[in-house]
Amino acid sequence: MMAWIMFLVMLVLLLFGFPMMVPLIIGAVVGFVMMFDGFDRMDFFIQQMLAGIRPTALIAVPMFILAADIMTRGQSANRLVNMVMAFIGHIKGGLAVSTAASCTLFGAVSGSTQATVVAVGSPLRPRMLESGYKDSFTLALIINASDIAFLIPPSIGMIIYGVITGTSIAELFIAGIGPGLLILLMFSAYCVVYAHIQKVPTEPKASWNERFSSVRKALWPLGFPVIIVGGIYGGIFSPTEAAAIAVLYALILEIVILRSVNVKELWDIALSTGLITAVVFILVAAGNAFTYTISFAGIPQAILDPVIASIGDSPTMVLALIAVSFFIGCMFVDPIVVILILTPLFKPAVEASGLDPIHVGVIVTLQAAIGSATPPFGCDIFTAMAIFRRPYFDVIRGTLPFILILLFATLLLVMFPSLSLWLPSLAH
Repeated sequence: MMAWIMFLVMLVLLLFGFPMMVPLIIGAVVGFVMMFDGFDRMDFFIQQMLAGIRPTALIAVPMFILAADIMTRGQSANRLVNMVMAFIGHIKGGLAVSTAASCTLFGAVSGSTQATVVAVGSPLRPRMLESGYKDSFTLALIINASDIAFLIPPSIGMIIYGVITGTSIAELFIAGIGPGLLILLMFSAYCVVYAHIQKVPTEPKASWNERFSSVRKALWPLGFPVIIVGGIYGGIFSPTEAAAIAVLYALILEIVILRSVNVKELWDIALSTGLITAVVFILVAAGNAFTYTISFAGIPQAILDPVIASIGDSPTMVLALIAVSFFIGCMFVDPIVVILILTPLFKPAVEASGLDPIHVGVIVTLQAAIGSATPPFGCDIFTAMAIFRRPYFDVIRGTLPFILILLFATLLLVMFPSLSLWLPSLAH
């Protein structure tokens, strides 16, 4: 009975247009009050919220967001785009492939899907439309390719998963590189096929002088992934310290070297970062309280335990169940919330089946990436609506092929764990 009341309260609030954090908190409060017969234990509810944002590893989240905001205001994105275009822009479908590759590169620099939509999508969408690509394809490519940023380090989703499970965030970071590049390759193949079918004209071929010039200009932005991944695995600093280094590097690059951001703009950048961080941390705090409430009431166990028991301890079946559960959850709820709620519930099944938590983390993060661009509530869909001023159905019209590609990538990762584990194994 309590589960139905919580669900109805959250559904009504969502239908009235409240942001996800409000239904999550109110639903948890309703369940908490019903469990303890009143508001006498609300201090314990607040403690559960604070416990969700207490782990020190979460300090990396606002730092990576701030670094992404600084680079979005500066020239990093354009320099990365120009470099990719110089090398592959002239092939059939080259502009679309360049867009996907640029989203991947900027994701490796920023770690933010929404920052990637803004930074890469803004200059490349008009260019793709002028070159003959349909707007539905262009929008779908931008929001789905941007989601590779959730897999390529630094990844906020992996940080949160690592905090919840106690898994090494550094190993999660490097494990996401292989699957991220695999998805880029699959997206690129689809872009080439699409361009041939639609007879999209090619771009002029750049000279080698132009290519060398674009590489030289992109060297500074390319320093971000080198510093983050190299620094972590070189033992120079931790993932949390890497986030602070990323901010320092972004400040030096955009203010001192490129001079694309002035000091006066830092206040607006910091304010934007503060707003985004507040939303993320409220979601994390609310998600922890909600998870405690429904777990204490035994709701998820009652639903999932029979399913988990029926599949036994088969690693493949457990992974498949995790993938399906997270995919469905992320279609309706913010991916961060889904990670917070479902990850602890599957932890016993993961341990019993002997699955590598690093591999599970990649699967979970990939589902969160898919959810960011999947109707009805993918956050990148609404970011694209705001940035490009297009209606909802125009944004989602071309997403199906990309979602199918992402689901196929999930199937490959479930069947072949080495796709995500081979890089971490090399690091040992």
